[in-house]
Amino acid sequence: MPCTLCPRACRASRKFPFDPEKRQGGFCGMPTAPVVARAALHFGEEPVISGERGSGAIFFSGCALKCVFCQNFELSRGRQGIEITTARLAEIFRELEEQGAHNINLVNPGHYAPAIREALALYRPRVPVVWNSSGYETVESLRAMDGLIDIYLPDMKYVSEEAGARCSAAPDYFRVASKALREMLRQTGPAEIGPDGMMRRGTIVRHLVLPGMVGETRKALVWIRRALPDAWLSLMAQYTPCGDARLYPPLDRPLTLEEYEEATACAEELGFENGFFQEMEASGVAEIPAFDGTGVLRSAQGKR
Repeated sequence: MPCTLCPRACRASRKFPFDPEKRQGGFCGMPTAPVVARAALHFGEEPVISGERGSGAIFFSGCALKCVFCQNFELSRGRQGIEITTARLAEIFRELEEQGAHNINLVNPGHYAPAIREALALYRPRVPVVWNSSGYETVESLRAMDGLIDIYLPDMKYVSEEAGARCSAAPDYFRVASKALREMLRQTGPAEIGPDGMMRRGTIVRHLVLPGMVGETRKALVWIRRALPDAWLSLMAQYTPCGDARLYPPLDRPLTLEEYEEATACAEELGFENGFFQEMEASGVAEIPAFDGTGVLRSAQGKR
């Protein structure tokens, strides 16, 4: 069946085995079956997601965007990952839960939504399920996940068509993401925090402050505050020039302290009450895990 899962609606046939040596059909270049590069406890998310024991992060390969500065370039544009069955994906949910994960964190999952629904039907985790995405998703695909996702963790990257086109090959990014984020918040409602301080339900909107683009940050924050009053904000300072960023100044340099302080001042002026700022000394070096297949396959002895 031609694929229309993501906003590209490229109608590609994705029924082929994954070949890491070449790019295959469709914008994302991925098959229907999930391709996963890592499944392990992850401590680089917001405190209400990572907690003390870590988030059970499953990193999916392929992407509907072409962000020139992507920090997970090996996944979004590269050929890292191992094709697995939906049954194996369900097993990974259980294994991460058994390792003590506070939640099951689906990273960049949109183009595998049908497989994820099947896996959740096979095994529904007893911990919250997190949908960790770029925000560039169709409302129709998200509605198909209604009742299966407890926490949405989307980006709101830019507002202007120019920024979306130049940075992510998606001039319609804001038009699409603004609808998608409203749907996410409709599904979760206001945040629910458990007695352990961990989020049980809710929507956290991430915005990565980009060098030379604080004006774009202000536009994004104004929209988030007005359109998503019950969402939490995560204002991120961890920009690292990755991927093809060197070809797109000023994205070829780190974020400055002055730029991030200007962004945080804007958030404070707008009255954001719930969310997270980053310490600037912790920024500039993204927490990029090894996409080496950790936790993806299981040996005959049951070890990964």
